[in-house]
Amino acid sequence: MAMATYHDQDGFEDELDPAEMDIIANNGAYTGVDEELDDESQLQMQLLLQQQYTQEIPDAVKNFIMYFHRTILESNVYELHGVYENSFNRLTEKFYSKTTWPEADFIAPLVNDDNVQVWSCYSVLNVLYSLITKSKITEQLLVTKHGGDMIEAAGEYGSRPLYKMLGYFSIIGLLRVHCLLGDYTLALKMMDNIELNKKALFARVTACHVTTYYYVGFSYMMMRRYADAIKAFSHILVFIARTKMYHTRSYQFDQINKKGDQMYALLTICIALCPTRLDENIHTHMREKYGEHLSKMQRGEEGLQMFEELFLYACPKFISPIGPNFEDSNALIEPHHHHAKIFLAEVRNQILIPTLRSYLKLYTTMGIDKLAAFLEIHPDELRTQLLIVKQKSRQQKWVNGTLLEGKYVAASDLDFCLKQDMIHIAESKVGRRYGDWFLRNINKLQGDGWSVNI
Repeated sequence: MAMATYHDQDGFEDELDPAEMDIIANNGAYTGVDEELDDESQLQMQLLLQQQYTQEIPDAVKNFIMYFHRTILESNVYELHGVYENSFNRLTEKFYSKTTWPEADFIAPLVNDDNVQVWSCYSVLNVLYSLITKSKITEQLLVTKHGGDMIEAAGEYGSRPLYKMLGYFSIIGLLRVHCLLGDYTLALKMMDNIELNKKALFARVTACHVTTYYYVGFSYMMMRRYADAIKAFSHILVFIARTKMYHTRSYQFDQINKKGDQMYALLTICIALCPTRLDENIHTHMREKYGEHLSKMQRGEEGLQMFEELFLYACPKFISPIGPNFEDSNALIEPHHHHAKIFLAEVRNQILIPTLRSYLKLYTTMGIDKLAAFLEIHPDELRTQLLIVKQKSRQQKWVNGTLLEGKYVAASDLDFCLKQDMIHIAESKVGRRYGDWFLRNINKLQGDGWSVNI
């Protein structure tokens, strides 16, 4: 029988039979003879797959993994901080911006198969909740908001600055973890006693300030509260634009900039689904970055690819609370693709809304048969689409209270009613504030050294 030759990274040659070559060629998708192989043969095949996958890992990533492993063994906290904040982010951006990092099993040969303990999400949640309970930070925040005896509320541990800070930022950590797990309601629930303003404690740390608004805005977007998501993204993007010059020397500068770009992408998605007037500078910047994407997303079915592209670029690195089921190949789906599929299903339900809006804005009354002819769909299907437009035009919007509270308001400047076969349309136009526009441009001219003689 003909034998194939496999060259590993050390230059050695091992003879593999066609079945083993089939496993390597299919990256582990081989399932034909698993039941006929003993444990030793399956282990050998797994090692072969690890060798092949290790070869595909870039040299820069290999060096990082080995250095990271050595730093953990030496308990070098200073180096670990630098590696996590700088090197990890740069390598992620360069090699794994749209995919996940290699699984632990595949990089095991690089670290001498050292089985370093990896925390499950349940362990992380347990630690964060324990810190909140121990520090009594929830009680302290309630006293700050409503008044009372702070010393009594803080207790023995909460009165110490270290425990207070650990408890407070554990709340921010839980916002992030619950969002990564896909529980957006619980993520926002964690912020019940923290007010989103510049006086909040988290705003003292710029990276924490930016990421807090990112996860709040993303949670709102996934809960279909697009108006609130737009408000959150716009607020922090204005902050980034105004303070950008002060962070150029910060080690977190690149990370903040990338997070800002991701929020512009998410803002573009929200504007496509819920057209809203934006701050002029934010609108201009968004148009420069994603203007072409926005126009494509408003073209019906062909815009779905743009929605998916921007979502996968800007979404957080989702995690799964359970391990993958290797016995069911259909269940092997990356968490970010799973959440993208859920989001795109919602987008697909309202994909015709931009086209419908463009036609309805041209008329005050219009027959349903006429509009159906324009859209080339059946009148009964058009009625369904009009009901969807009506339902999506009202959203829960935050007014006061906790982040989860809100009132249902009209989120669109276009309203209509359907009487028998006639559509009656009413559009409320918001007048432009010309004074702000003139003041902004006068200040800009003065800043450029121009003088205007009136």
